[in-house]
This record gives sequence, C-alpha cells and structure tokens, in this order.
Amino acid sequence: STTHVITSAIMGVGATKRVNAVRWGVAKNIIMGWFITMPAAAVVAAVSFWIVNLAFL
Repeated sequence: STTHVITSAIMGVGATKRVNAVRWGVAKNIIMGWFITMPAAAVVAAVSFWIVNLAFL
C-alpha cells in the first residue's frame, strides 16, 4: 500500500544519510505491525464469515 511505500522510503532515506538518523525501535514497531495486520485481518474476516454463515444459512 501507499503507507508501506512512504514509511519504507522515509526509513531508507534516513538510513542513507546516517544510520543513527532512523529510530530503529519505531521502525521495528511499524514492521511488526505490518506482519500482524494481515493475519489479524484474515481472522476477523473468517470469524465474520462464520457468524454471517450461521445467521443466514
């Protein structure tokens, strides 16, 4: 997504100037959020589908 590209570009530009210019703790949290978002969205979608399936079929 656009957000992924923008945040990655900002981290990359900061790292090319000075490695210490990037707050790597914040970058780690952002990347962890990216990896957690997809499985969490899949679980929410599956549970929602299951509930709708039970309610209407």
